[in-house]
Parts: sequence; structure tokens; C-alpha cells
Amino acid sequence: MRVKLRAGPEQRKFIERIEELSGEDIFACYQCGRCSAGCPVALEMDILPNQVIRLIQLGLAEEVLGSKTLFLCASCFTCQSRCPKGIDMARVMEAVRHLLEPKGKDVCGPDEITPELAKELPQQVLVSLFRKFSK
Repeated sequence: MRVKLRAGPEQRKFIERIEELSGEDIFACYQCGRCSAGCPVALEMDILPNQVIRLIQLGLAEEVLGSKTLFLCASCFTCQSRCPKGIDMARVMEAVRHLLEPKGKDVCGPDEITPELAKELPQQVLVSLFRKFSK
């Protein structure tokens, strides 16, 4: 895959927004790949979790936002437990998914989840909501 690198304010803004939303230091990752090696759904992903971090480090928003990996992340925290730098990859994935919302607003909050709706929602949504609103 050939990638044209750019280093402008748009790329920095993307990186800073991901760091702000996730609370993670994106540049702490040194690409050891342990997150990807332990990911239970890595075989189904188009780009691996460590590659997502690398693309974010490079400010390549389009490549990250267009990936199906964002929606395959099970938020199982295996990646975080294996990361020698303690990067919470599930939080990074949630931050990137948040950027996909065109208005940048929350689709729903925890108060809007009824017990009936909670039974129908994928576990990933509930875990993400809990993590996001429990800070």
C-alpha cells in the first residue's frame, strides 16, 4: 500500500481530536503489534489495531475512518492488557467512531437506554457508552 504522507494543520487536528476523545497518547505506541496479535477478531479486520494507531499517528484520517475495523472491535480489552505502553485501543476505536458522527454529537446517552433497548443493543454499544460516560 502506497501512502502519501502529509504534515499539515488538518492532520494535526485529527490526531489531537483522537487524543482528546480517547485520553490516550497516540505517539506512545511503538508498533510492537502485541495488540493485533492478541485481538480475537483480527482475522476479520481490514487493518489491524496497531495499523489503526499508525495511520492515526500519520494523520491519515480517510484511511482510518473508512475502515471496517472500527466496527469489528469487540471492546474486549485484550489489546489493552497486552500493550506494553498501556494504550487502551478500545478507547481509541471509540474515539474514531465518534468522529464518524457528522455532527459530532452523541447519538444517545445512558439515560436513554431502556431495559428493553438494552436487551437488543450489541454489547459493544453498551460497553462503549459505559466507558464514555463513566469518566
